[in-house]
Formats: sequence, C-alpha cells, structure tokens
Amino acid sequence: MTTPAPQTPPGASRGPNDPTSRVRTEPRSRGWVVGRVAGAPVVITPSWVLAAVVLTLVFAPTVRRLAPAVEGGGVVVVAFAFVLLLFGSVFLHEVAHALVARARGHRVTELAVTLWGGHTAYTGTTRRPVDGALVAVVGPLTNVVLAVVFWVLFQLSPVASVPALLLYAAAFSNAFVGLFNLLPGLPLDGGQILESLVWAVTGSRVKGTVAAGWAGRVVALGVLAWALVWPFVAGVRPDWVTVMWSALLAAFLWSGAGEAVAAGRRREAVAGLTARGLGTRAVVVGSGASVADAARAVAGVPDAAVVVVTPAGEPVGWVDPAAASAVPPAAAATTPVDAVVVPFPAGSAVDADLAGADLLQHVAATSAGARVVPVLEHGRVGGVLDVAHVARAVRRR
Repeated sequence: MTTPAPQTPPGASRGPNDPTSRVRTEPRSRGWVVGRVAGAPVVITPSWVLAAVVLTLVFAPTVRRLAPAVEGGGVVVVAFAFVLLLFGSVFLHEVAHALVARARGHRVTELAVTLWGGHTAYTGTTRRPVDGALVAVVGPLTNVVLAVVFWVLFQLSPVASVPALLLYAAAFSNAFVGLFNLLPGLPLDGGQILESLVWAVTGSRVKGTVAAGWAGRVVALGVLAWALVWPFVAGVRPDWVTVMWSALLAAFLWSGAGEAVAAGRRREAVAGLTARGLGTRAVVVGSGASVADAARAVAGVPDAAVVVVTPAGEPVGWVDPAAASAVPPAAAATTPVDAVVVPFPAGSAVDADLAGADLLQHVAATSAGARVVPVLEHGRVGGVLDVAHVARAVRRR
C-alpha cells in the first residue's frame, strides 16, 4: 500500500498508486527485520506487538467460555496461539502478494506485519489491468484456501478440544480476512480488482482509481452502519467493543479511500507531463572538439545546453557552463571540451515520447542524482531534461 503509501488493512497490498512518489525513495517501516521474501525484508512493526496484546486480551473471554477446562494462564496461552495463527495467515497472504508482484515485474520493497494485519509494498508501473488484478486477488484467495484447509482439519478432529477450537477459529478468521479484503473498494484488495476492471472497460486507470476510491468510502460507511444499525434491526444492543473496532476500521478505510482518490487525481495531472515538453534545447558537439568549438556551436542559441556525443551519436555528457567559462580564452581552442563535461549516468537517456508515471519512474531509477539527463529523438540527442525542473512541474500539478 509509493507516497510512502499508507498502511493497509489486514492482508491488503500497497502498490504504486502515487506516481509522484517515484521521485523519492520509500522509507521502510520501522520494526524488526526477521527474514526476506521475494528479495524484500519482512518487518515486524512495534504496532503488531500492541495488536497482539490487545487481541489476546479480547479473545481470552471467548476461550474461557468455549474451553472451560482451560484455566489460569492457559487461557492467555490459547488466546495468544490464536493471535499467532491469525497473523501467520495474514503473513501468507502477504507472501502471495509479494511473489505475484515480483512475477509481474514489480520490485517488492517490504512485507510488514502491522497493527491492522500487514501490507506488501512494491514499486514499478502497473502497465495492464490484469497485472494489478492478479497481484490483488491472490492474497484473499490464499486466505480462502487456508480457511478451507483449517475447516477440513476441524471436521476431522475426533473430539472437542483446544486444538479443535484453534482450528475452528483459524478457519473463521481466514474466511473473514479473505472475504473482507474482496470488498470492492480501495484500499482493500477488492478495490484494486475493481480499479483494474474499470481500467479495462474504460481504458483509463485514473477512472478506475477514482471509482474504486469512492467505492471504498461506501465500504467504510457500510462497516460503521453494520456496527451501529444492524444490532437495532436484530433487536439487540450494540456491543461497544464491536462499535469501537468498527469505527477505527471505518476511519482507516475512509482515509485510505480518500488517499486513493487523491492519487488518481495526481496521476491524471502527471500524465500530461512529457520529456519533450519538459526538455530544453541542446546543441551537439563531438567528443574531442575544443571548448572554442562548443562556444561557437551554442552562440545564438539561447538557453541551450551543449551535449557531447561519441562518433556514433551516443550522449557522453553535458558541458558545465561555469567550467567552460573558467577556461582562459587563449586556451579555449586547445582545451578539449571533454575536460569540462559532466558525464550522464549510464542508462539515463530519456525517450522524448516518455510521459507521466513512466517518465518519473525512469528519471528516479536512472538519474543517480544527476542534474541533467539527455532526451533522445529517434535515438539521437534532441534536448536535455533538468531533473529539478521535472520535480517543480510535478509539484505545480
């Protein structure tokens, strides 16, 4: 859930919903790294410890009621065992997200176990609706499969026992996590599936994101209404614990849905940015030319950069005006222009037709802190792109 994207509800993935995030590095969640999956760290956050303690205390009364033979500290042990089963299931949900995301060409940056369950963070542009849908759906399907497995094992249990109770609870919780995450609204996995569906139908990912974001707000209101209204319909008093958790979850979903809508609007604004439109003119000189040759080439072409190329036309770097002006006039004709060149990072050249999130991702991935990168027209240098200018254009939009 890569602004850095907000943490997501139990088992939800978080992907590249904010195209502007690609111009900066996403920080890892704070916590303890306990391993790696799909090349990414697995992080246990401090908030999980809080969640584990709270859920253990919440489930303890249920254990006392359903397993009266368990007494004293055993109640806490059984309740905590259920919490571990629950978060273990969520972790497998995240592993499924991570493996499919990597298989679809994304770079997985972390799997985190958090207060709300967990999230999988990954970067890279989702180019087709089917990619986003596949990454999203495998998480809930993993929980549904686990629910079936635990239910079968429960049915095979010969007698009512603590292990049988844990199997029943694991089956129920996995079914809940899987089905809840399939609700059609961002930031849930079902919202990403809805986003992909609208994208496939309309051809616009922005429309998909905005539609799924608004659907997420409806889901948030539905969660709150379920806790407050349904008890009255059923003729019972609302349970304050259920209302409290539902209110927190609804607030979280509402916030995530709002951020998704905002990300869609940002993507729409950024889509109009092109390398050709943001680039400035360039004058090309060959490697081995003199500083005087470069000065003559750029004379009369205001605001143009001087780009040095190889005999094959490949960009080497751009001439630093300050360094060139520091060369004494008497030495300009004999000083090679290569002496005042700032090299371009390898692979930083930008195609003139590159636009939107693809442009930002390319610049972020290849500029390596450079101030200027070359813009290519049909394989030849046609201009240069000032990275700071790109960042300013993004902020304005």
